[in-house]
Amino acid sequence: MITYDYYRIFYFVAQYKSFTKAARALHNNQPNITRCMNNLEQELKCTLFLRSNKGIALTPEGRQLYEHVALAFEQLSIGEEEIRQNGELEHGLVSIGASENALRLILLEKLELFREQYPHVRLRLFNHSTPQAVQALKNYAVDFAIVTTPISIRKPLQKKSLLRYREILVCGSKYKDLTTAPISIHELQDLPFVGLAEGTSTREMYMNYFMENRVSFHPDIEAATTDQVLPMIVHNLGIGFYPEPLAQEVIDDGKVFALQLKEPLPQREVCLVTNSSTTMSTAVKKAIEFIV
Repeated sequence: MITYDYYRIFYFVAQYKSFTKAARALHNNQPNITRCMNNLEQELKCTLFLRSNKGIALTPEGRQLYEHVALAFEQLSIGEEEIRQNGELEHGLVSIGASENALRLILLEKLELFREQYPHVRLRLFNHSTPQAVQALKNYAVDFAIVTTPISIRKPLQKKSLLRYREILVCGSKYKDLTTAPISIHELQDLPFVGLAEGTSTREMYMNYFMENRVSFHPDIEAATTDQVLPMIVHNLGIGFYPEPLAQEVIDDGKVFALQLKEPLPQREVCLVTNSSTTMSTAVKKAIEFIV
C-alpha cells in the first residue's frame, strides 16, 4: 500500500521540479525525498521523473499521475481549511427547532449574543410545537431543540431546564370586572376561551389542568400560535392563558388584565433537548454554550 506521504512528496517535487526545493518546502532533506520517490516509482513500476543536471521533468506517466494527485491534494487542503475555519467558527450552520414561547422567552436574546460574536455562522430556525421539535430532533432534521414543557422524551434524547416560568389567565376590558377578587376555574365555564390548537404541549397541559379540577376545557377559539392568542384577548374574543413574562408589558399598558385563580397553575419550563446519538459540530456546541 503506497502511503499518502509518498504522494504528498510527489506533488511538491512536481510543483518545484526539484528534489532540493521540495525538501526545503517540506522541511525534509534531499536524500530522503529522493529515496521516497525512488520507492514510489518501484511501487508503480514506472518512471515518473526525467532527471538531468538542469533539474527534473515529469514523464507522460508522471504527468498522468500528477493530474490526479494535484486534484486530491487540493481537495484535502480545502477540507483542512474548512475544518480549521469550523474550529474557529469562521463559518458553520446551526439548525434549531424552537417552540414559539421558548423562542421569545429565552432563545432570541441568546442568539443575538451568539451572532454578535460569531457573525459568520448561519442559523436555521424552525418554528415548531414542542412535539414537532422533538420529532425533528429524532429525525436528525435539527441539531437541538428549545421547547416548553410538558415534554415526553426517551433516550437517546436528553433535556436540560433553562428557565422556569408561569402562565397567567388574562382578559380584555370587557371582562375586567372578573379581576377584582380571586376566582375559581369552576366559575369560568360559561366564558369564552381562546386557546392553542390540539397537538401542542400547551393545549395538553391545560387539558390536564382542567381535568384535574373536574372542569371540561373546550376553547371557543383555537389559535395556531401564541402570537395570535393575545390580540384575540385584547379584542375581547375571549379570555386565555399567556406566559406571565410576555404578558406583563401589555398588562402595564392596560390592554389586558390578569385574573387571580384560586387553583394554582402548573409551573412550566423552557428546556434544551439534545440527541446524544449525534455528533455535534463546533458551531453547534458553541451555540449551546451561549444558550445554557
